[in-house]
Amino acid sequence: MIILLRVIAFALGALLVFFTLLSAVRTLVTPRAISDRITDITFGLIRAILNIPLRLATTYQSRDQILTYYAPIALLALLPVWLLLVTLGYMAIFWGLGIDSWYEAFLLSGSSLLTLGFARAENLIQLGLVYSEATIGLLLIALLIAYLPTMYAAFQRRESAVTLLEVRAGNPPSAVEMLLRFNRIHGLSRLNETWKTWEEWFVDLQESHTSLAMLVFFRSPQPSHSWITAAGAVLDAAALTLSSLDIPHDFQADLCLRAGYLALRNIADFFKVAYNPNPSAGDPISIAREEFDAALDQLASQDLPVKFNRDQAWRDYAGWRVNYDQVLLALAELTEAPEAPWSSDRVSKAN
Repeated sequence: MIILLRVIAFALGALLVFFTLLSAVRTLVTPRAISDRITDITFGLIRAILNIPLRLATTYQSRDQILTYYAPIALLALLPVWLLLVTLGYMAIFWGLGIDSWYEAFLLSGSSLLTLGFARAENLIQLGLVYSEATIGLLLIALLIAYLPTMYAAFQRRESAVTLLEVRAGNPPSAVEMLLRFNRIHGLSRLNETWKTWEEWFVDLQESHTSLAMLVFFRSPQPSHSWITAAGAVLDAAALTLSSLDIPHDFQADLCLRAGYLALRNIADFFKVAYNPNPSAGDPISIAREEFDAALDQLASQDLPVKFNRDQAWRDYAGWRVNYDQVLLALAELTEAPEAPWSSDRVSKAN
């Protein structure tokens, strides 16, 4: 009976080590969006702990201050979680190979993983396992250290554009304000360059925020800034330009819109956010017709060339907005983004 238990312990320990290494590879190495159970559970537990002070927070500022710590703490918690799981896995392996007690197996496993050297292997097989565990421990630490610069480089690229948008779209960012300011400063003919810049930003966002998924929860340095409200403002500005402004059609705005809603959908897919992947032009959106007309009135009052047929303009705008309406609001709610017009201002706020 004891032999069978040792065989089972050895097998379970080997599986635990394997899946822990697989978790680290999925999270830190694989250049594509792959969900991992260990990482998901770790982030979920950290969020559950933070929910305690969040329930006591009465203002957005206090909630934002607490949520600022969420992603960094969860990311740093991954390393001790992985190390603990590897320790437990090798402990079971050592016990399965004949070490007398679980305590001695734990001592040998912990000493090997952290390269402390206070417990010694008794035979060649144990020595090989000791070396392999020490290698895994160093590898996990090195992977996380190498991972941080890559992640923060992506974060800096994202936030540079978000900060620059404040100059062009106000704070919080607004599609209407963006068009008004652009008309005053540059003229609408220069919008083409903006659409190209943000098309590239959306492509980078899609790649970085799925392969480095915890970036979604890293909050901007300024509490009033957010990558998702910035994305919503740019997408709405492009949709308003194509649907409602009487200027030559700019294909770059089409490309920016498509890159934008595809990026948001891919990020939503990673977090298993439900949305309609094939919406129809007539499907309802969160923007009311009255809000749309008020926006066009504001544009027209500042001498922007608004199209005469507002019914057609509304249909065209809604036809664009329906492609990103659900995912925009869902991601704004997921990240608890600061309030901004036509995005986070119409999602439910956590209590």
